[in-house]
Order: sequence, then C-alpha cells, then structure tokens
Amino acid sequence: MKYERIAAFASAVAVLSAVVSCSELGGAPPSGSAPAPGVPAGDAVAQLAALPVAAEGKMTGYSRDRFPHWSSRGEGCDTREVVLQQQGRDVVRGEGCKATSGEWTSPYDGVVVTDAGDVDIDHVVPLAEAWRSGAADWTDERREQFANDLDGPQLVAATAKSNRTKGDQDPAKWKPPVQEYWCTYAVNWVQVKSTYGLSVDQAEKDALAGVLKGC
Repeated sequence: MKYERIAAFASAVAVLSAVVSCSELGGAPPSGSAPAPGVPAGDAVAQLAALPVAAEGKMTGYSRDRFPHWSSRGEGCDTREVVLQQQGRDVVRGEGCKATSGEWTSPYDGVVVTDAGDVDIDHVVPLAEAWRSGAADWTDERREQFANDLDGPQLVAATAKSNRTKGDQDPAKWKPPVQEYWCTYAVNWVQVKSTYGLSVDQAEKDALAGVLKGC
C-alpha cells in the first residue's frame, strides 16, 4: 500500500507538471489531466482585485436542485460523462455513454481511480458557495449553465473523498492536499468567479491573494 500511494502521488505530480507546461505554451492539457488554468497567475491577480468584496449571503432558499445538473449533451451523454471522458485516460464508453473503464488521477489528492463510479465531478466553486456569492439572484437557466460549464475550469474529476472533504468551503477554509496544485486551484477559482460576476468575502480574497503571490 505504501508504494501504491507513492506511485499515485508521483503520477499526480507528473500530470500537474504537464498541465502547467501546456498552459505556458498555450497548448491543450494532456488527456487525463484537470483543466489547465485559463489565465496566467498575473491576470488572475488582476481579476481577483476586480471582484466585488462582500459578506457571504444567506442560504435561504438554497437547494442543489436550483442548479440543474447533469445536463444532456447529446448521444446519450450528460455533462458528468463528458467530463469523465475529457479528464480520464483510456476511457471506454459503454451503452448510454457510460464510462465502463478508464483511469482518473484526482488533482486534489493525487489518488488514481479506475472505477468511474468512485469519481466525483467537483464544482471548483461549489454550488452553495455560488449561491452565497450572488447566484441566489440568478435565473434557474443561469444556474444550470454554471453547474454544467464545460468551457471553463469549473468541473474537475476528483476522488469522492477529496470532493466531500472540501464540501462548500472556499479557499480560506480548504485547499487541495496536493500543494503543487494550489496555484492552479486559485487561478481556476478566480476565473470562475470573474466569469460569473460572483463576489468574494475578505478572508477568501486574502487566502487567494496569498496563494497567487507565490505562483
């Protein structure tokens, strides 16, 4: 077990290094990697500075059902299955677009998963966090777009353990166990909030600024 954990972590670090290299070169991330940051860290600093700062809103009226997911993508696929195919290695599709086999490296904790049923699709900015940051005022259609966004870095294939440990916490309260991924995580978080015009609270902004300063 010790050697398996070491091998899994080494695999994750290799994937993360490839993501950074592809981002720097302007290329696409390799198959099996999490989405590369859409903007350089310097731009993320500027984006963070432009985000409105406000205390978190209340959870009144919140439900995950207010963010319909996973949306149909045609050919029997939904958003979850598309993410599994995009971020996995050697993924085989079965009947109804379901992933029947493959391998996924969770960028949060470096764990390699070979059963698609054990993979969670994490919302980088959690649905509840979005609700507290401005999404409570959106239409259900806008919330569905947010919950199924394949164009940005909002969706990440991760282990169920890391996703559920994260819960709806922002970066002031939770960061990925793999510290080498912190810069990517912070850039992605800021990009999502910037794209959707969501606010940050002061502790969240300070935590993100601290990470980006070292990127």
